[in-house]
Amino acid sequence: MTERISAREAIALITDSFAELPAPAGDFPPDGPLAWAGYDDARARAAARTGEEESVVCGTATFGTASFGTTTDGRPPLGPVTAVLVAFEFGFLGGSLGRRTGDRLEAAYDHARTHRLPVVSLVSTGGSRMQEGMLALTQLQRVARQSALTREAGLAQIAVLRDPTTGGGWATLGAGADVTLALPGAQVGFAGSRVRPPDADPAAYTAEAQLAAGSVDALVQRDELRETLALWLDLLTHPAAGPAPVPAALGGAGDLPATGWDAVRRARAGERPRAEDYLDACFTRRAAIGGDRCGGRDDGVLCGFGRTHDGGTVAYAAQRGTATRPAGYRTAARLIRMAGRLGIPVLTLVDTPGAANDADAEREGAGPAIADLFAAVAGARTPVTTLVIGEGGSGGALALAAPGNTWATPDSYFSVIAPESAAAILKRPAEEVRSTADQLRLRPQDLLDLEVIRGISPHRPGG
Repeated sequence: MTERISAREAIALITDSFAELPAPAGDFPPDGPLAWAGYDDARARAAARTGEEESVVCGTATFGTASFGTTTDGRPPLGPVTAVLVAFEFGFLGGSLGRRTGDRLEAAYDHARTHRLPVVSLVSTGGSRMQEGMLALTQLQRVARQSALTREAGLAQIAVLRDPTTGGGWATLGAGADVTLALPGAQVGFAGSRVRPPDADPAAYTAEAQLAAGSVDALVQRDELRETLALWLDLLTHPAAGPAPVPAALGGAGDLPATGWDAVRRARAGERPRAEDYLDACFTRRAAIGGDRCGGRDDGVLCGFGRTHDGGTVAYAAQRGTATRPAGYRTAARLIRMAGRLGIPVLTLVDTPGAANDADAEREGAGPAIADLFAAVAGARTPVTTLVIGEGGSGGALALAAPGNTWATPDSYFSVIAPESAAAILKRPAEEVRSTADQLRLRPQDLLDLEVIRGISPHRPGG
């Protein structure tokens, strides 16, 4: 369990300045809407203990002015970015949500939309407030609506999960954010510690478990939170103008493969530049999302947002040369849709022998996951640029490719299926695999002739 700090301490830890928003006015009957005996006294004790009048503090904050030094290429520091900040005070009745909490959250989100500001939530809550019954539970619907309206308005939402984050606060502000970060060791789960089955494994209700399950993007140490939030806010609020540029080809001399099998061999070479090399070349800074939000992660697909050398943000989804699992496709689809809402162009890097085809992949929904990514690319709200940097194996690669704006490097191939599999399907002996590769016309220059790709990426001198 991570050490708990107050809402005000958390605010001071991560912001450069903070101005509290006025609390919405409104009548509140004695002992609340249920006339729960002793509720007013409990609220008074909580206020005296914490110095707060409710379980959430809302205001506007600036991030970034003191968080970054000059970049290695001499560019000025990033930021500042102004955002609406909501911070839960767990010391006030367990950070629970009641009607007045909902009033404050609704007002904060309305302020964010009116002033076109992103929203950062520092969540620490035990869930809905018992003393207000169903009226407390329905605050989750209010919060969900405010989050949805803010998403539709094209404004970013970032959540930081503190200890504990359980119940409706996790199921709305936490899991419903565009980017979800968590403090290591924090208790995170829908079921709070007092309402779980007696034999439940406590390790399942942790930030680490939620990260492994694809529900949290990253764990962030407390002393790194200020810089991490400043980076995320800067990236998500400064989209690049126009489509992502086509990266220059790295490695080799830029010559094209002589035969189909040469193309395959070069794409499979261990020394060939990989996704990380291209991302390092494209971006001065980047931050990653991870997880498909429905139980899975695939480390073979890198997804996130990066700052280009021209200063704008581009979203990226990059395969790392492994068979892509369903979680990888779902995470890429999540990224493309998020980028579309925020007006950020997308770069995809194709490099996979194909979709994972083991029994677990089928149980994890390989077909629906690939279909969802095809749909996300087809319906993308912002331009998508694709570069094939290695293997382009069948539909598992094509799902990540932009129709009409796909390019290839000299060290790549794109094929209806791998030559070995094509030969097997055609009932050809193994010695005909190489000739089959030629017949498939999978070389970059063949793909250009067939108008499958738009062009061959020029080689970067010295790359």
